Amino acid sequence: MSVDTPRRIVLLRHAKAEWSQDSDHERPLTERGRMDAPVAGRKLVDSGIVLDLALCSTAARTRETWKLAVHEMPERPRTVYEERLYEASLGELIALVNETPDEVRNLLVIAHNPGVHALADALSGAAEGDALARMTRGGFPTAAFAVVEFSGTWKGVEHGIGKLTEYWTPND
Repeated sequence: MSVDTPRRIVLLRHAKAEWSQDSDHERPLTERGRMDAPVAGRKLVDSGIVLDLALCSTAARTRETWKLAVHEMPERPRTVYEERLYEASLGELIALVNETPDEVRNLLVIAHNPGVHALADALSGAAEGDALARMTRGGFPTAAFAVVEFSGTWKGVEHGIGKLTEYWTPND
């Protein structure tokens, strides 16, 4: 694919999780989370984006979110469970995105806040309609996703490179 190939990164925050005295990494979804995750999956299908690769945090709540969301999709993209996504900073997230193979056009990242929101905000140099204002005003609630489009290579992903084309929350 050429440097001008249009690409998309879809950033999905895990669905609502239980609060637990146990390990944060092993927190399961709540009943609401188990209802919101498939809705997010259907909304992703409705967006018409065909995902080539999904990078999913190894935390229980992200794995469960992905399992419920991907069940709604006609084809399951290649999925990599990436432990570096758990508690990743903005810089770490950009570094992970930069590792994406060039043949991938549409990448899904299933991870956590504050990183997911920070990455969506950092990459969005422009936005369609009121997407950026809604994301800024409403934060990035559980099971929400943002779609950022850009042209270029994954190695070239940096602050302000893309256009926020879609922002969806379960409350929309």
